[in-house]
Amino acid sequence: MSVRVVVADDQEVVRAGFGALLGTQPDLEVVASAADGSAAVRVCRDHRPDVVLMDVRMPVMDGIEATRRVTAEPDPPRVLMLTTFDLDEHVYDALVAGASGFLLKDVTAERLFDAVRVVAAGEALLAPAVTRRLIGEFARLRPRPPSPGPALGELTPRETEVLRLVAAGLSNAEIAGRLVVGEETVKTHVSRILRKLGLRDRVQAVVAAYESGLVLPRAGR
Repeated sequence: MSVRVVVADDQEVVRAGFGALLGTQPDLEVVASAADGSAAVRVCRDHRPDVVLMDVRMPVMDGIEATRRVTAEPDPPRVLMLTTFDLDEHVYDALVAGASGFLLKDVTAERLFDAVRVVAAGEALLAPAVTRRLIGEFARLRPRPPSPGPALGELTPRETEVLRLVAAGLSNAEIAGRLVVGEETVKTHVSRILRKLGLRDRVQAVVAAYESGLVLPRAGR
């Protein structure tokens, strides 16, 4: 069964380029595109995609507000924000709005395909460069030294290491390669981490890793 994708970007060349790339994959199907945030909301209601590639900056309605509205719908799609710069000041706002991850627009074709599949499977994804920006944003918003929360002590040493790698923006497959374990083992660790810490997804795990002091500003991998 194909992953249904909507591409929302105000630049026609970006919409066409991403659409053409995704169309080369038998398991990925671009069902619609949109040139602004308001149109993206309408298109998502009409086509019920699994994943939306959403530009941060668009006319009429920006990608942040569009993401907020799209993810508020029943059975919402997963949203991957598209950004031109890794130092995008809207990273934090997009996560709060419900984005599942970020991609830089100069992403390679293989990375794009992998990202869409990862997010469609229910995982969150943050490119390492954007993750570093996220940590820096939290450092700015919370200048006082973080204090470890009691819940972090419930994690095993291996779960703690997996959380560090999640916070660095690695996917399950990448973490498995780093730790030389099976991907299913990593998925089990991540599920336990989310359950023990009472977190919704990997995006919240990145936040928790910083706020607990496990990951510090400028410590991005």
